[in-house]
Amino acid sequence: MNEQLMNRALGTYLGFACGDALGATVEFMAPKQIQNRYGVHTEMIGGGWLGLEPGQVTDDTQMSLALGQAIIDHQGWNLRAVADNFLAWLESDPPDVGNTCRRGILRYRDEGLLAGLPREDDAGNGACMRNLPVVLATLDRPDDLEAWSLEQSHITHHNSLSDAATLALGRMTNLLIHGQGLDACRLEAERLIDQHSEFAYNPYPGKASGYIVDTVQTVLHYFFNTDSFESYLIAIVNQGGDADTTGALAGMLAGAKYGLEQIPQRWLDSLDRSIDVKIQEQTSALLGVGLGEGQIRQG
Repeated sequence: MNEQLMNRALGTYLGFACGDALGATVEFMAPKQIQNRYGVHTEMIGGGWLGLEPGQVTDDTQMSLALGQAIIDHQGWNLRAVADNFLAWLESDPPDVGNTCRRGILRYRDEGLLAGLPREDDAGNGACMRNLPVVLATLDRPDDLEAWSLEQSHITHHNSLSDAATLALGRMTNLLIHGQGLDACRLEAERLIDQHSEFAYNPYPGKASGYIVDTVQTVLHYFFNTDSFESYLIAIVNQGGDADTTGALAGMLAGAKYGLEQIPQRWLDSLDRSIDVKIQEQTSALLGVGLGEGQIRQG
């Protein structure tokens, strides 16, 4: 396996978790509230509205790990296994569950449905936030990236804006892991905006809510206007709003662009050890599937 590719892939997943843990402290706060309380929020200190321990992650990373484990266990795609893992996660009493995610998972539990009907109010960021394992497991298979991404999304979120954003950020992450640069990412962002003009982020509207449009505008604005892993994550979490998710998605893109070595060591040291270990195990296993080393099954 290419060492640089492995480095970027691991940086992507660990960066994702670091962004989640860093942003959770200031989730649902406004930028002025963050400034008044923390000055500039730069450290994994836990707390926040969930009362987390330093380095503890939220539903973003937990749902990603649940999705990743289903892919690994089946050495490919089994949508019912994904839904089963989401249900097991929900029943584990996690500290935070998004309303749309909860609704979709309970629909699966009660009705056995692996997708809901399209809904305007499914345009949250909950499907996009957990899609990284699909990206890693389909690195050289763009058709599978699209199919698997949409199927896992529709368990909870069936909305054209959510679908488009999940695919666009997935493709950008894929490009970066493969060593492509900002120009390729800009083209992907432009394609997204051509498809759905709502995602236009220049000038930046300054909203960072859980609405997928606000989330993606924030992620793209700061991605293209910072020049390091640390500056990107600090800028985005200090925007507040749904900061664990914008932070996680920023860490995903930054890890893929800048590589593992650019993640500040103090953040890696602060990250929950059990999460660190799971991510390292999953990254290697998912890449094995993504690079054709596993048996791919549909089901």
